Amino acid sequence: MARSKHHRGTTMNYYVGIDVSLEASSVCIIDDTGKIICEAKVASEPEDLVEWLRDRKLELTRIGLEAGPLSQWLYVAMHQAGLAVELLETRHVRNALKTMPVKTDRNDARGIAQLMRLGWFRPVHCKSIPAQETRALLTARKIVQVKLHDIEMSLRGILRGFGLKVGPVSPARFERRIRELVAGHPSLETIAAGLLAVRVALRRELDRFEKQVRGIARCDTRARLLMSVPGVGPIVSLSLAAVIDDPARFKSSKQVGAYLGLTPTKYQSGETNVDGRISKVGDASVRAALYEAANVILTKPLKGCTALKSWAMKLARRSGMKKAKVALARKLATIMHRMLADGTSFRNVVAV
Repeated sequence: MARSKHHRGTTMNYYVGIDVSLEASSVCIIDDTGKIICEAKVASEPEDLVEWLRDRKLELTRIGLEAGPLSQWLYVAMHQAGLAVELLETRHVRNALKTMPVKTDRNDARGIAQLMRLGWFRPVHCKSIPAQETRALLTARKIVQVKLHDIEMSLRGILRGFGLKVGPVSPARFERRIRELVAGHPSLETIAAGLLAVRVALRRELDRFEKQVRGIARCDTRARLLMSVPGVGPIVSLSLAAVIDDPARFKSSKQVGAYLGLTPTKYQSGETNVDGRISKVGDASVRAALYEAANVILTKPLKGCTALKSWAMKLARRSGMKKAKVALARKLATIMHRMLADGTSFRNVVAV
C-alpha cells in the first residue's frame, strides 16, 4: 500500500471517494481512522480531478469511483495518470449507502471513501475502448429497432380505435395496408402519412446499422469464432465478446453465467433454504441475446448441436421449456467464454 507520513511521525493511509455527476463531482478524502481530511466539488473532467488530488500532496492509497456513464472515461484517465483508482459495482455501492438517512452527493462521496477504507467494495472491469464502441453500436441499433416497433404498434392502435384492423401483415406490405385502411379518412391520412414517414426513416437507419454490425462481425476474429456456435449470429457474438472483453478476468468459465444474471438467487437462513429465480444482474441485452440463441437451438432444426439440444430437451421435460432455455443460455455463455479464452472451436469445447 502507498503510505504518507502523518504530522506526528506515524504513517497514515488516505482514501478517496468520488461521486460523479455530469458537471461537477463531489470528492472526499479520509484517513485511516475515517476522519475527513478535505472535501470539495471538482469539475467532472479528468485533468481537473487529477490536478486537485495531486495538489493535496498526499500519497493516496485507494480512490473509488462508482461505475457509470462518465466513470469509465474518468477511470481510464486517472489510471493513466498513475493514481490507484478502482471502479466500483453500482449495485453494491447503492446497497451499502442505503443506510445513510440523508442522501446527497457530498454524503455519497463520504460513503464511497469509507468503503475504500474498509475494503468493503467490489471492483468491476473497465471495458476497453473497442468493447465500448461495439456496445454503443449495438445499443444504437436496439434503440432504432424498438422505436420502429413502437411506431408500427402505435399505428395499429390508432386505427383500431376507428374499427380499422391492420391484422397480420409482412413488413414489406405494412405501409400499403395502412394506406388502404385510411383511404377516404382525411384526418387519419394525415396522421398515417407522418408516422409512415418516420417509419421509413427508422427502417433505413436500422438497415444501415444491421449492415454495419454484419461488417464488424465478419472482420472480428472473436466474433467469427463465436458464430461457429449453432444459433449464434452477429448480434449475439458481438454482444458477448464486448461484455466479456478480457476472458482472463474470469477465473472460471462458469462465473460468466452468474456475471450475466443467469444463475438462480439463493436464500438460506436456519431451516430455510430456498432457490429463487435468476438474479438478472449484469447486462440485460446480452442476457436477452443468449436467451434468443437458446430459443433458436431448441426450436429450429440446426446441425452440429445435437448433444446440446438433447441435454436441454431432457431438462425441458423435467422443469419446463422456459427454464430449459435459461439453462441453455447459461451453458452457451460458459461455452463461448471458454472458446474466447482458449481460441478453441465450438466442437472441441463441447467434446470436452
